[in-house]
Amino acid sequence: MSASGLASAVTSLREGIAIALDALRANKVRAALTILGIAIGVMVVVAMAGTITGINQSVSASFAQASPKTFYVVRFFSGGVMVSDGTEETQPWRRNPPLTPEELEVIRDLPSVEAAIIEENASASEVVAGRERATNINIFGRSYQWVTVLGGDVIRGRNFTALEDAGADKVAVINEKLAERLFAERNPIGERLRLHGQQYTVIGVYTAPTNLFAGPPNQSEIFLPHSTFRRHVPFWPGWADIVVRPSAAATVEEATDQVTVALRRARRLRPGEDNTFATVTQDKLLDIWGQLTGVFFAVMLGLSSVGLMVGGVGVVAIMMISVTERTREIGVRKALGATRREILWQFLVEAATLTLIGGAVGLAIGGLISFGVSHFTPVPSTVPLWSVVVALLASAFTGIVFGLVPANRASRMDPVEALRYE
Repeated sequence: MSASGLASAVTSLREGIAIALDALRANKVRAALTILGIAIGVMVVVAMAGTITGINQSVSASFAQASPKTFYVVRFFSGGVMVSDGTEETQPWRRNPPLTPEELEVIRDLPSVEAAIIEENASASEVVAGRERATNINIFGRSYQWVTVLGGDVIRGRNFTALEDAGADKVAVINEKLAERLFAERNPIGERLRLHGQQYTVIGVYTAPTNLFAGPPNQSEIFLPHSTFRRHVPFWPGWADIVVRPSAAATVEEATDQVTVALRRARRLRPGEDNTFATVTQDKLLDIWGQLTGVFFAVMLGLSSVGLMVGGVGVVAIMMISVTERTREIGVRKALGATRREILWQFLVEAATLTLIGGAVGLAIGGLISFGVSHFTPVPSTVPLWSVVVALLASAFTGIVFGLVPANRASRMDPVEALRYE
């Protein structure tokens, strides 16, 4: 493009933006409705993109805090969806035998495994310590290496040992919330609590790694040696999980392959037979999570497109009115030598300016919503740069597409007829 052509395009762009701003001031109600539709569509995209991006980052960070390579061995896994093939007695998970402490020892002996634990859980209506009591307690039975494998830290006292685990000793580690509820400002180490009719000595206070899905912040939790849990706590049997942390020298693939071979051998599975267990890596969990959020985000994009459509219809209406009101002006410009392309460009710039203003408004509101979510809820929210770019491009594209009809009408006007228009 020549220098004169570039200067003419810039001048036309500036004029189009100025005229669009004049149209906003002159037709506040019509322009506001147009801007509102675009703003709603953009706001939904930006707010949801910020929330989903923040949640994804939190999920990845939560996994990484335990160990980037930690994976699970479970009785049955179907991507978070339990598929029934008939009655309760023929559920597919029933074909797989439960995981056992003996199989945990098989896994621990593998050269690619640094540590592994078995865990089960239950609940209790209340736990009592002296005159204090707490209700709605989650109880976890875990092998002694659970802090190493799952992350977090015992901030007071200590974790239970391998001997205490093997001997089913009545010792307990509690989380900070339960320590606060039962012992207030007192040191809970050495104190005793009663759970399901049994007395336990508190030996440690545990703080979990930051995790969006760790449960409500006021949830009270007790961690018992796995053998103690199985002997003294009523629980639903058959749903033990094994959590494995590979050694530093081994990859996740090497560890999962060795675990799979070892368990198939322990369960005497013949070649060609399906596994009667499942290994679930963090990558697999993240992929499933990504699919779920992808579907959710696609639905939100569909809803936001409705707002863009409403804004687009408003663009057609306001631009058609603008073309009609400026018929004589168009005639004068054509009589002075303006080409069809120049008229078309001017009106498309006006339409895109209207929708970009709506996009900017929606972007600002979506950013404020994202800020509010991250500061006033446990859900993190970070607006990614790509969502800003996409929002502005979608706004401009909407203006150009829906402004094409009125712009084309203006460019095709006969200058003589336009000059006669009253």
